[in-house]
Amino acid sequence: MQVLKFGGSSVANAENIEKVVTIIQQKSTEEKTIVVVSALGGMTDLLLECGALASMGDEGYKDKLHVAEARHMETVKALVPVIQQSRILSHVKTQCNELEDICNGIFLLKELSAATKDRIVSYGELLSSHIIVARLASLNLDVEWKDARELIRTNNNHTNATVNFSASNELIAAYFKESNHIVTVLPGFIAFDENRKTTTLGRGGSDYTSAIIAAAVDAKMLEIWTDVSGMMTADPRLVPTAKAIPRISYQEAMELSHFGAKVIYPPTIQPVMKKEIPVCIKNTFAPADEGTLIESNRSSNGKNIRGISSVNEIVLLSLEGSGMVGIPGFSKRLFEALAQEKINVILITQGSSEHSICVGIDQQNSSRAKQAIDSTFSHEIETGKVEPLSIETGLSIIALVGDNMKNHTGISGKMFGALGRNGVNVRAIAQGSSERNISTVISRNDVKKAINVLHEEFFETSYKQLHLFVTGVGNVGSKLLAQIYQQQAYLQEHLRMQIKVVGIANSKKMVFIDEGVDLLNWKEQLQQGVQMNIREFIETIHSKNLRNSVFADVTANDEIAHSYDTLLQRSVSIVACNKIACSAPYEYYRKLKDLAKEYNAQFFFETNVGAGLPVIGTLNDLLRSGDQINRIEAVLSGTLNYVFNNYDGSKTFAEVVQDAQDEGYTEPDPRLDLSGTDVMRKIMILAREAGEQLEMEDITNKSFMPPSCMQGSVADFYAEMKKHETHFAGLYQEANNAGNKLKFVASYNNGKASVGLQQIPPQHDLYHLYGKDNVVLFYTNRYVEQPLVVKGAGAGAEVTASGVFADIIRAGR
Repeated sequence: MQVLKFGGSSVANAENIEKVVTIIQQKSTEEKTIVVVSALGGMTDLLLECGALASMGDEGYKDKLHVAEARHMETVKALVPVIQQSRILSHVKTQCNELEDICNGIFLLKELSAATKDRIVSYGELLSSHIIVARLASLNLDVEWKDARELIRTNNNHTNATVNFSASNELIAAYFKESNHIVTVLPGFIAFDENRKTTTLGRGGSDYTSAIIAAAVDAKMLEIWTDVSGMMTADPRLVPTAKAIPRISYQEAMELSHFGAKVIYPPTIQPVMKKEIPVCIKNTFAPADEGTLIESNRSSNGKNIRGISSVNEIVLLSLEGSGMVGIPGFSKRLFEALAQEKINVILITQGSSEHSICVGIDQQNSSRAKQAIDSTFSHEIETGKVEPLSIETGLSIIALVGDNMKNHTGISGKMFGALGRNGVNVRAIAQGSSERNISTVISRNDVKKAINVLHEEFFETSYKQLHLFVTGVGNVGSKLLAQIYQQQAYLQEHLRMQIKVVGIANSKKMVFIDEGVDLLNWKEQLQQGVQMNIREFIETIHSKNLRNSVFADVTANDEIAHSYDTLLQRSVSIVACNKIACSAPYEYYRKLKDLAKEYNAQFFFETNVGAGLPVIGTLNDLLRSGDQINRIEAVLSGTLNYVFNNYDGSKTFAEVVQDAQDEGYTEPDPRLDLSGTDVMRKIMILAREAGEQLEMEDITNKSFMPPSCMQGSVADFYAEMKKHETHFAGLYQEANNAGNKLKFVASYNNGKASVGLQQIPPQHDLYHLYGKDNVVLFYTNRYVEQPLVVKGAGAGAEVTASGVFADIIRAGR
């Protein structure tokens, strides 16, 4: 004998019921079949709404009843041949009339008891099961309808009755021993108490009905047919990459269902587990899918974690006080107070100091819980031994579940490490002695991110997904997007990483696309965006709250640079091409470094010095390995190196500078390069990374530019340089006559920093530096006579973009 249960989505309408009928026909050819069905999808809520409106004196309940009746009538007409409709239509009409009479009584009394609620909602299952029997009978199948209330006995705890198993098992076994019908259809969810009053088994109770019957008849298999292909590693509505679980143990299934996995009603497992009856979760709309098999000895697939689930709308109740320490009975009194109010405790945690105890309950019970507990401990509260009960709202529980967690070290560390890196604050923790479940309480706003983070950590073997926000898509930014597009396949294959660009902005527009910006058509998508506002851009990053978020700043914008702290505080990693933040007052620079450490975020700014050259990375590697930076000599401006390498008198100095700007080597305002300001920023950043507390005013700048060149607009700057051509020619000629080259050199030596134009002789390390190259010489405790040299292209959109790209990858890893 086998038992099949079909949920509300499976019997939502005539089209779906036809799929159910096909499954029943096929299954019933194998052996005798018991079918348990729910009400039409959404019907239970509709009926409860009818009762609620009636109890408030709102005649709108009549309209709702007409909707319910019409749905059932239409379903009959779509399923049953016309010549066979009269009997079932008459039955539906009679039942709907009874339901209307009950609601009319509620309307007159303005009262809706739990018992009456049960009576009202029972019509959902009673009607759907009769309609399905009528359809099966029209196909000449040997089918009988049986009222489940005649077989299942409960107490009188209406809306969530407790089953009397000894009485129920006896009734069920006796009935099916005598029944010879191939198919028996029963309404789920409903039962009788000892006085033959209708009770219900709790929302989702049709699953429970099927399990009770399967256990009583020693069924070979219980199949629960729903709208998903089995239990999933996580809720697919939250985690698009969730996978079906082929096999799972009874205990794991109970844990997952208890913590929010809606595929199966939690009590369902208990009756069949005792008899070791396998339970298969199947998809009505994809019957060929394997589904999930729940059994006592599931096969291990090598994974410690079986699934992740969550419970929303949770509150934490915290009872604290010095008077609790060493005094027995506080916990007992707390739980007794909750039990008297019939409030279920979902999670418990207690400090070893005994100073506090914390429990998680459903949010809808919070006010009753506070009244009950404050009343129970009124004397202790009045005498100051215990604080009034505190309630923290807006919380959820997420749980890792798996039999294989037992005796496997590092799972908790992996879990909390992943959450911490993504800024998910854990409010409470509980782990059972079975080591099958680790539960944590977090903010409800973080649930989607947290579940995705954990799913990626424990289940994803293909890749890790980065969510990237980019401001500045000009010369460098556009090259960055092109490089990300070009390297997508490589990153996924070799680094197991996928970079999804979900937000981009320039100075005029911004756009956010959760599915990912089209990196081939991003310009068109950006044009369709909204007006750029940096505050709104940052707030949107916060509100999206995506896992593994990285913000890349490829601008020279001061307001953006001074928004980094708000991002780091939300554990959003930052990759800065923009030098303003790290060359701001030391206090802000230090704040950003400390925030990154505090909130487990990454703060990378390799391209601040040397574009794509690994200058800062090399410096940090030296320090991490225990070395000390004593002196730095460097040519840090690709612009100035290009200018002085190409200025030989054949063109004016202004023309060579213009060439550098046309090639994209300069800052948007070339005066930042020519004045030495940009180089000052770079040497200060290196000094700070070396441990020096340095400000811009501490750096000596020996400028070679006439002061008048630095006044007015950029156009004035070029015009003024032409007037001073003899000055620039003189500098070149003097160096050339001495056999030297002009280099704009930055120096750091024992806490002092300076920048300025120098004549470099042929034997010097800086002499052979061509084009736009940069070079940095590190003199350390280990590199005393011969410095560690980092040399290469220090300007250009491609190399700068590649440096930003490398930082993004580092942030993701």
